[in-house]
Amino acid sequence: MSRDLRLSFPQPPLVSRLRMASGALEGLGDFTARCTRATHVALVTDANVGRLYGARAARALQRAGLTVTRVQVPAGERAKSEAQLSRLWRAFAAAGLSRAGAVVALGGGVVGDLAGFAAATWLRGVPWVGVPTSLLAQVDSSVGGKTAIDLPAGKNLVGSFHQPVGVLVDPDTLATLPARHVRAGLAEVLKLGMAVDAALFRWCEAQADALAAGDLDALYGAVTRSIRAKARIVKADEREREGGCRSALNLGHTLGHALEVVHGYRGLLHGEAVALGLRAAADLSVRVVGLPIGSRVRLEAMLDHVGLPVRMPSTRLSALLTAMQSDKKRARTIVRWVLTPSIGAASVPRAVKSTFVRAALLQLGARG
Repeated sequence: MSRDLRLSFPQPPLVSRLRMASGALEGLGDFTARCTRATHVALVTDANVGRLYGARAARALQRAGLTVTRVQVPAGERAKSEAQLSRLWRAFAAAGLSRAGAVVALGGGVVGDLAGFAAATWLRGVPWVGVPTSLLAQVDSSVGGKTAIDLPAGKNLVGSFHQPVGVLVDPDTLATLPARHVRAGLAEVLKLGMAVDAALFRWCEAQADALAAGDLDALYGAVTRSIRAKARIVKADEREREGGCRSALNLGHTLGHALEVVHGYRGLLHGEAVALGLRAAADLSVRVVGLPIGSRVRLEAMLDHVGLPVRMPSTRLSALLTAMQSDKKRARTIVRWVLTPSIGAASVPRAVKSTFVRAALLQLGARG
């Protein structure tokens, strides 16, 4: 005799509070206490951001009566590793971080991804607050709850959707951001415009000179508009369901992630790899879904104007094609690309003829 049971587990809605204001870092303690109701927080940052803002953030948290355990990881994409994740777990254990505690991720996208995933897995999940300090993190990875680490086989292959209970964006942190990292962040702004928000793309074109110069007022505007665009998409499709609108945000990432994997997460910044991916996706969009050549030219002109790469570093074509096989958007063994028929209207991922893909990669400098 057998019986089937059906269990329902209603999930209470989670509210993710987002505050964006000049000087907001000074209020991090009160914001964290209100969002998490924690008394003890693990403040995770990297070597570079820790030197600039770690002590200031810790003091703000302590002023709100929170016990602070500081944990520092190396700077750079390679910190998104099993070794550093394990190191965070051990630090949380040594500090006695309980379910009444929380994690605060202070830094760029790497710190947010790593610390957010540590929060998702520590004691089966504790709250976390994101404090993105790079342009790329502020405009993109800070919103949406994607957390992950990389493996040699592929980028972000191990991760979780774990929404932050709070995101504190202080645009003043961009004043200390190296110019190269500003350019890398602009790649994600242009991706958002090209993928889901034509008005954002037009605004970028109007502000092209100011953005290229790193003007802080223009960067603040890019952050505000990008967050609104991404929040709208994430709210409609939180978990990137099959056929959902959130997958459009992967425009440029099929090649971008493959480049990062092939180069061992060294050399190219994430935004630089995405910029090359956007060039390839625009080429394929013209060939496959009818993107007007003029729209492709507009994208390439913006990428050029803000100083993003035109050609990839020395890379074997075969290595790129192999790396793409680990892409999360693939269907079984078929690599799928996000393409767009017009600016602001990217579609769900689709298969593309290998001859088209090879041509696009060779044009960007891949070695056959």
